[in-house]
Amino acid sequence: MRAVRTSIGGDAGAKRWQRLGVAVLAVGLLAACSSAEEIPTGKFSPAGHTEQSPSAAPTTLAVTAPKNKATKVLTSSVLTFATNGALETVTLTGPDGKPVAGNVASDKKSWVPARQLAYSTTYKVVAKASQGGNSATTTSTFTTMAKPGAITGADLYVSDGDTVGVGLPIVVEFTNSIPKSQRAAVERRLFVTSTPAVEGSWHWFSGNEIHYRPREYWPSGTKVSVRLAIGGLPMGNGNYGKRDRFATFTVGRAVTSKVVNKDKTMYVYKDGKLIRKFPISLGKRSTPTSSGKMVAMEKAYEKTFDSGTFGLPSDAPGGYRQKVYYDVRFTWGGEFVHAAPWSVGSQGNTNVSHGCVNASPANASWFYELTLKGDPIEVVGTETHVEKGNGWTDWELTWEQYKAGSALR
Repeated sequence: MRAVRTSIGGDAGAKRWQRLGVAVLAVGLLAACSSAEEIPTGKFSPAGHTEQSPSAAPTTLAVTAPKNKATKVLTSSVLTFATNGALETVTLTGPDGKPVAGNVASDKKSWVPARQLAYSTTYKVVAKASQGGNSATTTSTFTTMAKPGAITGADLYVSDGDTVGVGLPIVVEFTNSIPKSQRAAVERRLFVTSTPAVEGSWHWFSGNEIHYRPREYWPSGTKVSVRLAIGGLPMGNGNYGKRDRFATFTVGRAVTSKVVNKDKTMYVYKDGKLIRKFPISLGKRSTPTSSGKMVAMEKAYEKTFDSGTFGLPSDAPGGYRQKVYYDVRFTWGGEFVHAAPWSVGSQGNTNVSHGCVNASPANASWFYELTLKGDPIEVVGTETHVEKGNGWTDWELTWEQYKAGSALR
């Protein structure tokens, strides 16, 4: 049977599974958060003045953005500096005097707040740089913009604390389409970091949707952190990012599946070893199952499949409306692995479904319990191939094709 795409939730936080980088951002975050204790104490020099040794050139330091006393500053701003040394510490405080968390970037010339700044707020900057044993400090102030009226939100298709499959792409959907002219700026504010570090890239599937995947499947045990740092960021057409989004997740055991039309069999592997194979029935010739490299997107113990959702009334010849159990989705077009007790006699020898992968209740239940969102599912040898974007089809693309979809390439 086939079911159609259903909404998984909006920016408020409800997601498709249980209830969401710059391919690691060009500005790598290295230093720990600055704090008030890191501000030099004791002998202080006036802003911009240097303390120098006789053998070293004076250290210079100045804030370049936001400029001193600037107003209407974006709440997504990164602080940048001009110095002939290396930026050491930055302390950013609001009216309450509490330091804002942030990090000195790997270029040692800029500082990235850990969260969106507040609207209509005046901030004070105190920074220190050094070189050759000499140091310099500087101070400045700026005031952020008022809260905008037109906003663009973002849905992040992974939840904080999730354990996921090795093929999971990080999927972001925006509530408004991002113009091509603005996509590079938006992509620069999408942070992905992982332990261990892996090579990865963003890829724009449309103006509303961008994904991130590693070059190869995630290694099991990888810890991944995501920050969509778009709060207050210009998103095009007069819209600004609604808020930052965050998630951390862990990559679980490596489970992959292969569905082979030729012998009507599904093979399930764990860490490269076959752990189970069982007979299945695929889509009949008039409604074939899509071949391709896909991933488990969501699962549900029970769903009502209704042919009326794709134009065939349930009471028409070939129509249906039925509760189906142990459902694991792998396309938006409504293809699932699920229990089909009515087709057990055909499983292993004849394709009779409306596009789904039919299995016995026992085999479907076992697969359902095993599956994590992001587990790869490959179907081979059917009459049709999955279309790009019909599900999370990231692994259909070669690595070079995938990187070419980044606005920063």
